[in-house]
Amino acid sequence: DPYTFGERVVEYLDDHGDAYDVIHDNQSLSYGLLDLLDRDVPVVATVHHPITVDREMDLADADDVTDRLLVRRWYSFLRMQRRVASRLPHVVGVSEATRERTVADFGADPDAVSVVHNGVDTDLFRPRPDVETVPGRVMTTVSADVPIKGTRHLLAAFATVRERRPDAELTVVGQFDEGGTAAALIDDLDLGDAITTHSEISAERMVELYGSAAVAVVPSLFEGFGLPAAEAMACGVPTVATTGGALPEVVSDAGRLVPPGDPAAIADAVCDLLADPAARSRLGDRARERVCQAFDWDEAARETAAIYREAIRAHR
Repeated sequence: DPYTFGERVVEYLDDHGDAYDVIHDNQSLSYGLLDLLDRDVPVVATVHHPITVDREMDLADADDVTDRLLVRRWYSFLRMQRRVASRLPHVVGVSEATRERTVADFGADPDAVSVVHNGVDTDLFRPRPDVETVPGRVMTTVSADVPIKGTRHLLAAFATVRERRPDAELTVVGQFDEGGTAAALIDDLDLGDAITTHSEISAERMVELYGSAAVAVVPSLFEGFGLPAAEAMACGVPTVATTGGALPEVVSDAGRLVPPGDPAAIADAVCDLLADPAARSRLGDRARERVCQAFDWDEAARETAAIYREAIRAHR
């Protein structure tokens, strides 16, 4: 898909290229971008995180040689992305962690990679004092049943939380894959009656759910930025996150950080916060303040526009 997308872009720009001052690629990192560079077209590319990270974790999770061969085949597009990223003169990384991995894994020029943090719509993602907090409610989001998201570690941690806090419940925005690893683990741990999932809901409904949560958890093994953490924090929800990737950049001292892949550490942090309303209140206020100050979309837009101008100047 990334390869063929790049071919279609080049074909389109053959007819319409004069209408654009700069081309901004969202991590296709396709050979088509090199074609544009050869034509002296200004190109900027965003990297959320190198997919080499996903491949490493999928390989580590593979059951046998056949599975590992399938993983390597699936990620074969990474050869293309490495070649392209190493030649691009203007790359946007969404965090310092992404910048470091883009240089290390893709061979990008360190001077070519600028960090522009993602932003959060703090008018939408906001505290909801009109929504009653459920004392034992833990909230998380899931986008895929894949190792990098750390869902299995959260489920193992939640089983421990339930042993200590029988009133604990897990609210999930998203849906577990039917027959997937997470669904099987929920059955094995007998957690079905304590977990509710909410899929295909509006952003406003998500904010309402955050308003009802006592604690939010982001168990990812690696995040290029960590938008779920930032959104929970913007809602004033005390957040437990791992130190995987950019999450420490996002959370800083406005939440609880634990090692990735450590269910016991997640459980301890969650239980500590569930037992301490005053600490939850302090962390929630600090989290909201941090997001409003550090992850403003207007600032992200200004920084991105500056990179556009530099790409255009270099072209001219």
